[in-house]
Amino acid sequence: MKLVSYLREETDQLAILANGLLYNTQDLHPDLPNNMGMFLMMWEDVIEIAKQADAMLKEGKHPGGATGIPVDSVDLLSPVPFPTSCRDGYAFRQHVEAARRNRKVPMIPEFDQYPIFYFTNHNAIQGPGAVSCMPDHFQKLDFELEVAIVICKAGRNITAAEADEYIGGYMIMNDMSARTLQMEEMLLNLGPAKGKDFSTVVGPMLVTPDELEAYKIPAKPGHTGNNYNLKMTCKVNGIQVSEGNMGDMDWTFAEIVERCAYGANILPGDIIGSGTVGTGCFLELNGTGKLNDPEYKEQWLQPEDVVEMEVTGLGTLTNIIKQEDSDFSILALKKK
Repeated sequence: MKLVSYLREETDQLAILANGLLYNTQDLHPDLPNNMGMFLMMWEDVIEIAKQADAMLKEGKHPGGATGIPVDSVDLLSPVPFPTSCRDGYAFRQHVEAARRNRKVPMIPEFDQYPIFYFTNHNAIQGPGAVSCMPDHFQKLDFELEVAIVICKAGRNITAAEADEYIGGYMIMNDMSARTLQMEEMLLNLGPAKGKDFSTVVGPMLVTPDELEAYKIPAKPGHTGNNYNLKMTCKVNGIQVSEGNMGDMDWTFAEIVERCAYGANILPGDIIGSGTVGTGCFLELNGTGKLNDPEYKEQWLQPEDVVEMEVTGLGTLTNIIKQEDSDFSILALKKK
């Protein structure tokens, strides 16, 4: 099942995407909530109703007499417009290894011992469309190609062996990054904060695990949880710059959820990102380029750039970078 949130009469409307058309959930069955927040809160009560409606739509039937509207006729929101929190992991060894090699420091052994994550600004979650950036964000503005999950039921002290039951679905994630701000603040061993808190993009839809069964592959040796062979690419202005695969995750989402839930409650609506796939950001690509060629010209995102991320089974997430009409700079406020 593919779940989409879009703007309808100034509020978020939940719909099922089938055969290129959106069907409002409340039109399909009176017991289905009309927004993702309530759908996730009521997940165990409504998921089977929604799946039955989805199966009928795929057969060309229209439960409840619902009529579909073209997906390209609406303004898409984040599939989860108002998440309860947002964490981001660090699951791809290739990305971590390359980034450390490019900085000429050894691979950190702790990467292989436990999965880590940080909290980012859940109030800056957005979907496809314009990403508004201040002047300081354009000091080495970057994308990060990732996949994210959303939690569909509350839990605490969950083991990796049972954690996949708490995953409602998967979506593409672009963890936007202002590298100059990020690097400055992380010198103080805190962060990332201002380098990340202006926008995190997810979408264009939430895809439930049953849709991805055909892509399932084993987790890496010594790891626990579901894993999927999903090709991941990113294009900037139509030129492909990144290519990876979700199957290359060293730490599974189940293992990340296990760590997130240790001594803490996870809640329906919590978003958790995978971390950047190998080659999945300009920071890594520029570092590798300069390592091989000192004359390599760095590339960073610029105003009006179009960023397109595509993941097998999860669709295409498209954003355009916009410059806010302001010259205010917090980098200029630094004390001497």
